[in-house]
Amino acid sequence: MVKFCEQVVESRWFQFSILAIIVFAAVLVGLETYPKIVDQHHGLLNALNQIVLWIFVAEAAIKMIRHGRHWYRYFYDPWNVFDFIIVAVCFMPVDASYAAVLRLARIMRALRLMTAMPQLQLIVGALIKSIPSMFYVGILLALNFYVYAVMGVFLFSENDPIHFRDLPTAMLSLFRVVTLEDWTDIMYIQMYGSDVYAYDNTTGIEPVSKAMPIVGAAYFVSFVMFGTMIMLNLFIGVILNSMEQAKDEQERESLKEKIEAGERGTLAIEVERVQHKLEDLVEHLQELKIQAEQK
Repeated sequence: MVKFCEQVVESRWFQFSILAIIVFAAVLVGLETYPKIVDQHHGLLNALNQIVLWIFVAEAAIKMIRHGRHWYRYFYDPWNVFDFIIVAVCFMPVDASYAAVLRLARIMRALRLMTAMPQLQLIVGALIKSIPSMFYVGILLALNFYVYAVMGVFLFSENDPIHFRDLPTAMLSLFRVVTLEDWTDIMYIQMYGSDVYAYDNTTGIEPVSKAMPIVGAAYFVSFVMFGTMIMLNLFIGVILNSMEQAKDEQERESLKEKIEAGERGTLAIEVERVQHKLEDLVEHLQELKIQAEQK
């Protein structure tokens, strides 16, 4: 039974079948966002969701059985733990008032695509490995935001109280600028003055128009250069570096498994060779015994 379950888990048809079921479960959750479909096919959708859930239960059971008496080794793999939690949450005893919890659990089943596709596992692993480095890059980016936000309040708060009336508002405005979403409009307000580059003032604060063409252009162009073209590219560089490291680790693990498999194969060949020699020796001893009896 253990050997059979191991063969099933390692077979390609099993992996592709689970992948298809995960995609089907994601489609079911998407259909539940249409009230008309839910009203017309409520019973069918519930039945299909139950079938999908029990297929996932069967998958977890097969993966546990493959380890035999050491079934708990199933939980050594973090991806298996992730799958198990998703399935366990779907069995939570919730009533109608907590139906949204059950729907959220069904949505999480779509995340199982990460566990079914090694390529996605590599990307997620790279993102997790890059968190420490991204943390320090994030601190540098936050420091850049803070310095420019304080400068923006000092320079532009009177001319543009919508975007720079205080520090939190300035931080949000700079976040808009760093995403390059109509950032030139904010820059033109500072360059030409709020009375020339008109906009709707909903703050209740009367702006004091003040054109600063050189300072405004230098401020925003430099912030876009540092905030978008340098800082955000640092994030990309950190992630790419982590992906290379994760890929190298995956290749080393694969090579290690192949070497161990090769050693096990070599050991099996040696054992078989010794068994043949023992059988030949037993046959030779029997022949000598027969010859001794005949004499």
